[in-house]
Amino acid sequence: MTGPMTGPATGLPGAATADGAADEAAKRAANEAANEADSRGAAANGVEQAPRTACRTSTRLADGRELIYFDAAPGADRDVPDTRPLPPRPPASQLRYDPLTEEWIAIAGHRQDRTFLPPADQCPLCPSAPGRPSEIPAADYDVVVFENRFPSFSFTPVEFEQVGGLSEVRPGVGRCEVMCFTSDHDASFSGLSPERVELVVEAWADRTAELGAMAGVEQVFCFENRGAEIGITLTHPHGQIYAYPYVTPRTRLMLAAAQRHRERTGGNLFADVLAAEREAGVRVVAENRHWTAFVPAAARWPFEVHVYPRRRVPDLPALERAERAAFGPLYTEVLRRLDGLFGMRMPYVAAWHQAPVRTGRELAYLHLELFSIRRAENKLKYLAGSESAMGAFVNDVTPEQAARMLREAPVEVEPKDPDA
Repeated sequence: MTGPMTGPATGLPGAATADGAADEAAKRAANEAANEADSRGAAANGVEQAPRTACRTSTRLADGRELIYFDAAPGADRDVPDTRPLPPRPPASQLRYDPLTEEWIAIAGHRQDRTFLPPADQCPLCPSAPGRPSEIPAADYDVVVFENRFPSFSFTPVEFEQVGGLSEVRPGVGRCEVMCFTSDHDASFSGLSPERVELVVEAWADRTAELGAMAGVEQVFCFENRGAEIGITLTHPHGQIYAYPYVTPRTRLMLAAAQRHRERTGGNLFADVLAAEREAGVRVVAENRHWTAFVPAAARWPFEVHVYPRRRVPDLPALERAERAAFGPLYTEVLRRLDGLFGMRMPYVAAWHQAPVRTGRELAYLHLELFSIRRAENKLKYLAGSESAMGAFVNDVTPEQAARMLREAPVEVEPKDPDA
């Protein structure tokens, strides 16, 4: 049995509490330590963090993984232990270096055994119920984050032999977390209230700051995969957070382009793209005082929308309270328009692009990239030879047409499940 943990919530073990009074003291200490950790992480990254408004409670699952409840209001019972007989945590993955592309590839064989599309009454992301324990011990929750049971990266000690072939093998250190946006199994992000989305943003910011402060972490990536067509393994509305031990290839490419743009023009590439799209207007889908959503001029995907804050910030912790509150209404509108295109729940990937922990922060510009592989009601965009082999995208829908379709799409239609 485990209880709420004391000490900073940085993946280090703490002491279990002994009684109710000690539990309350431990909760306060853990939350204060987490606030300090967030402040340290934000300060190290040169950002000013918005004040915490959520109630945050850290605990441990039966195998030692951390779980964090984010509650909109105090008073929820978060002392429920995880009593499942879980196996030991898997070793860290291997990182193998590809000398041809200068990229690191994670080899994580243990992920072959991860849970795959269980029936709703066996969903591991729903709250626990009598006779049906899940990954979340509590009987209900608002937003919850926990370490992935089948991680691509972890801090579990492991040693590997070198494999030759001009490659290099290193432990895949880092951390992978699962974030559940709601306890409602049948909900979707598009149906979340503005208050719940703000709580999700706060949880994203919390995890970005804390994971970015961990030794060996170079980049934090928050994302959501939705839809069987995308390849999800669990249908409960959730996202993931990867703390990488390197700067990802796409980020390196974009920051290199931003550096060349600054040398040529003196401006910030992302800010200049946003300004140009707002001036052109033809590809803007939605906007408010703090955010703009537009289809990029060179969109790779049939339906692709980028969501930028008006103010340049490097990452989620740097968002001010008003910016966090304004994100939800605009973003959920875009998601509902996406579903309204064909009257069905669209498969998509929603990916936050944040500055790396230690490099390129003066060049980066926080933004979210949302895209769907559905190009028509009964047609999907597959990454075949050109895209998969050569990295050369061919888009079947013009960005201007996609933007117009999204602007004209209904936002109140209840989408159908494409698999129903």
